[in-house]
Order: sequence, then structure tokens, then C-alpha cells
Amino acid sequence: MLRPQTALWLLLFPAVACSTAEEPPNVVIIMADDMGYSDIGCFGGEIQTPNLNRLAEGGLRFTSFYSENMCWVSRASLLTGVYHKTSLVDGAIHRRCQTLPEALRKNGYQTRMSGKWHLAGRKNQVFPVDRGFDEYYGIMGGAASFYAPSHLTRNRTNIEQEAVSDPDYYITDAISSEAVRMIEQSDGSRPLFLSVAFTAAHWPLHARERDIANYRGRYSMGWDQLRVQRLARMKELGIVDPEIELSPRHEKVPSWKSAAHKEWQQRRMEVYAAQVTVMDEGIGRIIDALRRSGRFENTLIFFTIDNGGCHVEYTPNRKGDYLPNNTRDGRQMRPGNLPDIMPGPEDTYQSYGYGWANASNTPYRYFKQFDHEGGIRTSMIAHWPKGISRSGSLVRSVSHLVDIMPTVLEVTHTTPAEQKIPADGQSFAAEFKGNEYAGRQTVFFDHSRGRAFRKGDWKIVATKNGKHGFVWELYNLAEDPLELNDLAEKRPNVLRTLASLWNSESKRHAAQAKLK
Repeated sequence: MLRPQTALWLLLFPAVACSTAEEPPNVVIIMADDMGYSDIGCFGGEIQTPNLNRLAEGGLRFTSFYSENMCWVSRASLLTGVYHKTSLVDGAIHRRCQTLPEALRKNGYQTRMSGKWHLAGRKNQVFPVDRGFDEYYGIMGGAASFYAPSHLTRNRTNIEQEAVSDPDYYITDAISSEAVRMIEQSDGSRPLFLSVAFTAAHWPLHARERDIANYRGRYSMGWDQLRVQRLARMKELGIVDPEIELSPRHEKVPSWKSAAHKEWQQRRMEVYAAQVTVMDEGIGRIIDALRRSGRFENTLIFFTIDNGGCHVEYTPNRKGDYLPNNTRDGRQMRPGNLPDIMPGPEDTYQSYGYGWANASNTPYRYFKQFDHEGGIRTSMIAHWPKGISRSGSLVRSVSHLVDIMPTVLEVTHTTPAEQKIPADGQSFAAEFKGNEYAGRQTVFFDHSRGRAFRKGDWKIVATKNGKHGFVWELYNLAEDPLELNDLAEKRPNVLRTLASLWNSESKRHAAQAKLK
């Protein structure tokens, strides 16, 4: 016998009802901000993430999953299933691209979002409720104080004053609490789509003393030893090949032995880790809310990250509307990575820099903004008790953020609207049942300081290099996953083939982006 809400859903939306009359799954997509491949526990990190670890134990870990190399371009790709070179125009989602919440809402889903939007556009303000979400809470921009965030919005209304007037406000907790409320207030007779986009662990390094205390002294060994420890753990978990070694320390990272201001350096990573753990605690509360509502067993949960760890050193002269002039109680802000000021409190505005970002992206090279593996390879978890039959498994096939939308559309039996811009993503739902799935054969990248193209095990990648522009490097990732042995001169035919494919893709997206 069908549950009452299932029967009602089938009655209201017969054209898209599951042929097997199964209850459509709820979908929750959780995205973290600026975190490395090895940060969370189930991917090798020492940071305390027990709730994410449990999702991994009961679900799948995708070890060859790609994001884009920066925040907003990843979000556009995720929400449209189309590479950002087409789907993102003037800082907003192309009006010709249907978003995932728009498609699901037409299929009877309730659509909610809590967290970072970063797709508001440069010309006219575009809110999440303009692109398919029934309800929204979060920040419109790319970064903000964790204690008094700028551009804090509910639906279309600025509510910054709510945070300013609350001495206990902390945005990670607020994003989690709003997500819990959205679950609790949702209509039990209809399926739910919920996007939870945390600002953790993007700079600034903001965490409460009680949360930082859990990591005090934990990073006294420094970033060199941390990389060694993480790699050993990653091998134990099967995340990476047991024969893999560490990439060389980045040229801008000194050895820990020679690093100055060690107490301050440790504190930076302590705060970062605290930010991640508070996020994980919030994810635990979201899971509990799904259980209380009776939705958990039939909820497909994704956890992923928008790009690799961020190396950027926050300078004292860097300004922006995301940086308040004063704290909520009137103290002047003290921004910048200043070693005589310990990060964490509200009046600081710092980042964790090259050394710790290098460790976050263990074992790979480079960082956010680059298209080497350290900037774009991200950890991803899928969990669905009713839909995933091989829990605890690792998925090695290649996939990308653009693949999440077609996967969700398939498992929810949702038919997207016809549009002139074709989807770039392909569903990996076959992985849930352990069926044969080859994964993506090609992946295209082009943004900021990097561009790349992967076809099978071959990958070309380039970094913007002053007057020389972009110069292609060539790697075989099966033999050289750390991208250390450039084969551009030895295999020029392979290089030319991949470069030609990249150029064709780039031209195709440029033409599609011009559609009115």
C-alpha cells in the first residue's frame, strides 16, 4: 500500500510519476566552501567530521570527482548541469538554462535553500527565489564575516540587522538552523529539495574559542608532517593508490622547520579546523531533522566542495563590502594576515595561506584558482539508504559537478524543460546500484588562472603566466596522478589532439553564452 503522501504525489503529478510507483526521493545537496581534498575524516583528514564520516560509511565516496576552480562558477555548474562558460553570464545563471530547483518544482517538489548564493549577477540583483527556490536564507555574495555577515538575506529582504543585534550569531550555525527549520516546516505530502551551501571554511578565519580549543596544539607538528600523516591515512582508506607519493612542497611554502611565527601558523589551522567541525555538527542536526520527519531513509544526500583549498594570503589593505569596518559592539576591525594578531575573534579577518592549503590538497599540486588537481579535485559523498545498494564503497569513475543535476533528474523521474542550451552533465545514478558506469570520458575547464581538458587518463593543463599567457602541459594521470612529469614535448600528437578539443569546447560555450 502506498503512503498517503506518495498517493497524493502520484495523483497530482501523474505524467512524471515513477513507473514503479515508488515514492520519489527527497534530495539534499550540501556544499562546503574552499576546502581541500584531504580535509574531512573519511578522505584522510584528522579534522573531526563524524557526521560526514557516517554518511560515507552508509553511502559512496567519489574519489575522482571534479569541481570548478572557484566558488561561483562551481555553483552555476551544479545548479544547471551546464559548464559555467555557458551557464554563467554577467555573474548570474543564464536565463536560457533551467536550474535544478526549477525543474524539480515543476515535478511537485518543495524547493528550499540555506546558505551562500554568489550568483546574484553584476547588473540586476538575482535572488535564489528568482531561479526556482520557494524560500531562501543566506548571504548573496562570496564571503562575509561569520559573526555579522554582509548581504544576509531572507527571500528578497536584507536582514543583516538580525545578525548584528544577536551577540551569539554565527553564520554556520544559522545556515544549519534554517535548514532544519525548512525541513520541519515542509509539507510531508510532497518531496523536498534542499540546498545547503555553507560558507565554511572560506576566509575569514572566524571561530569561537570553545570550538578552537578542541584543536589547540593539534598542528604543532606543522604542515610537512601533516601532509605525511594525511597521505598515510588516505592510503589506508583506499582514497589514493598505495604507491602514490607526496607532490613537492609548493615553492612559496617554507619547510615547517624554517617557518616563522609558528604559534600563529598553528592557530590559523586550528581555526580552520574548528570551522569545518562546526559545519559537520550542523550537518548532524540536518540529518536528525530528516530522521524526525521520517524523510531520512528516502533522502538522497550529496556532500561536496566548490573548489580546492585556498592559498590566498589576506593582506591588510584588501577591502570589500564583505569586510565590516567595525564589530557588532563597535570595535575597529584588524584585517590582514598579521602574525601578532591571532585569528578567530570577530575583529580579525585572516586566511590560512599557502602552507596549510598545500596540506589541505594532499597529495596534489596547486590550489583554488588553478586547474591542476589540487584546485579542482574535490571529495564527494552520496548517501541514500533506499537507493544505494553498496554502502561504504569507493567510486573511482570520473565525474563533475555538472553530473549532479542529470543524476537527480533521473532518480526523481523529472523531465527537464526543452532548452536551446544542451546539458553537459551525464547521470551517474548507475553507481548507486553498482551497475556498469564508465564515468565521464572528457572534462573541460576554463576559469581564472587555469584551463584544462581531460580525456580518459590524458590531461592538458595550463596556468596563466604573465606575458607568455597559457602554455599547455600534458600528463597521463594513470601513471602520474600528481602531474609531475610533463609529456608535452614527448607526446606532441596527444597534446595537439587535446588542445584542439579544448578549443572546440571553448568556442561552443562562447557561442551558447551569447544566446538571448
